[in-house]
Amino acid sequence: MLIDGNARPIDEEAMARFVQEQKIGLVGIGAMTRMVAKAYRMADAVRAAGVPVVMGGPHVTEEPDEALGHGGGPRHADAVALGEADETWPQIVADAARGQLREIYEPRDEFGQERKPTLQSYPSIPWESMDLDQFNIVPKAMAPLLRRVGGGWATFRIIPVESGRGCPYGCEFCTVTGFFGDSIRFRSNESVVDELLRLKARARSEDGQMVVFFIDDNFAINVKRTKSLLRAIIAANAQVHWVAQISANLLRDAEFLDLIAASGGRWIFIGMESIDPANLASVNKGFNKPGEYSAVLQSLADRNIYAITSFIFGMDNDTPGVAERTLQQIRTWPPGLPVFGLLTPLPATPLYKRLEQEGRLTRPKHWQEFLPFAMAHTPLKMSIEEAHDEVKYAWAHSYSPEAIGHAVNSLGHKDVGYRINILVSRLCFRGIYFPQMGPLAWLKVITQNWQSIFQVIKDGFGGWCNGFKKNRVIPSIADRAAMKRLGYACPPPDAEYPSRRSHAADD
Repeated sequence: MLIDGNARPIDEEAMARFVQEQKIGLVGIGAMTRMVAKAYRMADAVRAAGVPVVMGGPHVTEEPDEALGHGGGPRHADAVALGEADETWPQIVADAARGQLREIYEPRDEFGQERKPTLQSYPSIPWESMDLDQFNIVPKAMAPLLRRVGGGWATFRIIPVESGRGCPYGCEFCTVTGFFGDSIRFRSNESVVDELLRLKARARSEDGQMVVFFIDDNFAINVKRTKSLLRAIIAANAQVHWVAQISANLLRDAEFLDLIAASGGRWIFIGMESIDPANLASVNKGFNKPGEYSAVLQSLADRNIYAITSFIFGMDNDTPGVAERTLQQIRTWPPGLPVFGLLTPLPATPLYKRLEQEGRLTRPKHWQEFLPFAMAHTPLKMSIEEAHDEVKYAWAHSYSPEAIGHAVNSLGHKDVGYRINILVSRLCFRGIYFPQMGPLAWLKVITQNWQSIFQVIKDGFGGWCNGFKKNRVIPSIADRAAMKRLGYACPPPDAEYPSRRSHAADD
């Protein structure tokens, strides 16, 4: 039984009661650093109810003594699973059933070296029977309005799918290389395609929109392999609309972009981080070239692929005004979803170690009293307060009603489905920074953005949105052009993707 705290909010008391009512005998809790304080509270409540807890994930892997209470603090877990738990979890369950839990579990080979799972024998996830409503991002307050549009827009489910693990880049602030390693491991194409086909079949039976999010930290880290996977998706008629994380340096290849479009790719998350090359070099991300950002984003937009662009403020070369300088660049790009954060030293990262050595950490255990959008170290060229002001400025000016309206209207030449997509996404994404969890908060958001909402409802009233018609994955004009360039047979208008390629090239 799985509970995702991001999708299904639950407090400690309710969690403990649920565990007791369901007669659960073992609870596993995984959490990233920013969530670990709440995870500890959940673990404490479950243990107080008499049920053992195993904790794991990136944070606990780097701070196992904290979870086990070995550093003098409270104990939160009966055991910890270090690293990837694919192999160790069955042993943990067996030991718990015998009442013989060890404190620490980690996958090691006969030589004592950490062993990583190959992903070649990947388990089949039972999507056919899973409750997909937990993945719906449309707020209840918005659903009645979007229901009037047609095309199933009252629900928008984002389904996580993994195709590979690992990253060799080693960006200074990132935990991925430390946790998953620098060697890349992939599922077989057949395994991924089978999962997409099952999701596509489930989507056809659902009333609502569905998108797959490939949760790989860099979906195209091996472009040759990713091209092979996308060709396999097209050949099997397994296209679903999908989102993935891909670094900007891997998006220069026109054929690759055509394959993204033809296989159903709609949004790409790009960690741009900064428009300042000096900042990028300082965090070991010099492979990002700000001079290429505009061309990359335009090439994506030409294929009806839009970007979630992520920026980090508080880097060593940032000065007051960095937000406005960044926004000036963003305004020249095709509309997307910009997100802004602050440079955060996560435990065991090279960044944390460097700032600790330089004596710049102001809250060395910042995760124990988590504060969103709050610095934990002193920037070099601005104060902590100025850094906070910069991130607030960026969010306020990117997600104002005027900015949202401009983004929606700039897609006036597109089918209404694309305008609905960016409208719903913008309204949801503003909630990353601005509190809008309750119905009253959403009522305020709807009131502020009524002109944009009314316009898309008017354009789509009672209609079916081309390319987004109740989970029918219909190629747009840009998709059809990409398929033609790749040598695939194009379907007639209003038909779904073909199940066969027109030739057997590209092997």
